[in-house]
Parts: sequence; C-alpha cells; structure tokens
Amino acid sequence: MPHDFTTLCAAEIDNSTAYRLLCGIVVPRPIAWITTLSPQGVVNAAPFSSYNYVAHSPPMLAVNIGSRGGALKDTARNIEQGREFVVNVATLPHMDLMHQTSAEFPPEQSETEALGIALLPSRFVKPPRVAVAPAQMECRLREVVRLGELNTLYIGEVLAFHLSDHIFDGKNVDSVKMQPIARLGGPFYAALGEIFERPVLQTPPDRSQHLKD
Repeated sequence: MPHDFTTLCAAEIDNSTAYRLLCGIVVPRPIAWITTLSPQGVVNAAPFSSYNYVAHSPPMLAVNIGSRGGALKDTARNIEQGREFVVNVATLPHMDLMHQTSAEFPPEQSETEALGIALLPSRFVKPPRVAVAPAQMECRLREVVRLGELNTLYIGEVLAFHLSDHIFDGKNVDSVKMQPIARLGGPFYAALGEIFERPVLQTPPDRSQHLKD
C-alpha cells in the first residue's frame, strides 16, 4: 500500500522543527552518558544521544553537542578545555538517574555530587567514570568540527575500555545483559525489545531461492 506524504522543505522550517523531525526519525539513538571535568575540578555528567562510534583503528567515538543560547554547554566547554571525557553506557536499571543529569545544573554544581552518583577513577584521563555503568570508555579529544549554526561534533579516541564481568566474557560484550537504553523523539526512551538474528552475509543472497520461499 503506497504512503501519502507530507513534504517539508528544510529551508522553510525553523530550527526547533528540524530538531523535532530528526529526533523522531533517527531512532533509536544510543546515549552517551558523558563525564567531564571543569578547570575548577567540578565533575559534570550529562547524556547526549547524537552519538556513535566512527572508527575502530584506532577506536574513536563522535558526539554532537548543540549550543544553548549561543553558548557552549558545560560538557562541550569542558571537553574543549580539558580535551578529555568518559563515555559511560546508560542502562535500563539506572535510566531515571541518567535522566536526572539532563537537567540544567549550574556550571559550578556537580550533577554527580548533587544526585549521589558514585564515581571511579579513570586510568588515562582526569574525568572519572560512573560506577553503575557496566561499560565505560576513556576518551581523548582528537577533532572538533563545527556544524552549521548551533552544533559541534567532538571526535574522541578511546584510550581504554572498562567492562563489567557481568557483560564481558573476555572476548565479546553481551549487549542483552548490558541492558542499554536508547533515545526516541520527545520525552521517550526505549530498551532493546525483541532481538532478531540473521547470519552474516559474505556473498549476495540467491534471489531465486528467496522467490521460492
């Protein structure tokens, strides 16, 4: 059955509409629960869902952080000044705790201190890790890319992976046991839900066989 479409020209909509559309379409989005350290030593923790891995040799992550009122958010400012950050995986058991760190705390107030979030020292960077996260990645800033009027892409090289024995068997990470959460549009989050398995394809599938089935 064909779809009926509404077409919106990007040049004719405002920034908030474009943001709403992208957040509703590009789903689910993994969440980078990022810890940084200010020059004054204040630990900042905040979630960002415009995030993914972008390279594996060396391993690199990228997170897009928008400005607020023309100014950098605390996380972005700390990354640019300290050039280090930690990505902690946000999980279902601690979704509400992670969500609370999205509030607009003043720069001089630590979300981790205000909310009683336990921290662990990192090995190669100054920002600490979130203790309840089953996977944490220490990162050093590699590139800063300004995008359009409001956004900046921060690319960090992963210096160390910290993996809970509960999710890591020495070779593979069990994503199901990790219980990651994802961001949808509006105020909504999602868990993994139903899992589907398909074999890895090295050669094109046999179309004739597919038609028989």
